[in-house]
Amino acid sequence: MFITYAILAALMSVVLLASASAKFTRPKRLVDQMSTLGLPYRMLPFLGVAQVAGAAGLIIGLWRGPLGIAAAVGLTLYFIGAVAAHLRAGDHKGAPPAGVLTIVAVVLIALRAATL
Repeated sequence: MFITYAILAALMSVVLLASASAKFTRPKRLVDQMSTLGLPYRMLPFLGVAQVAGAAGLIIGLWRGPLGIAAAVGLTLYFIGAVAAHLRAGDHKGAPPAGVLTIVAVVLIALRAATL
């Protein structure tokens, strides 16, 4: 199970870092989406930092199990918030990807907890 956690944590970290990069570079598509969701423009750096911290926590969690679990819990909450924001704004196309990432974060919690 540890190898499964390591692979899934690495893949999730790549996704998180790509998403964080977009939040820091602020492409028009992302800025428009945040506006549609009703999130202020100034939230983008905070969201990017949260994603970088989550990715780092998952990777460090390879050696420090409780930190990996804490990172996955934080990401679960982050993506639950993303799903809620999309649904509240009526963006039914944006909710499923955030929902999938929520599920992946929950699986990461279970995998890392099983390998402590």
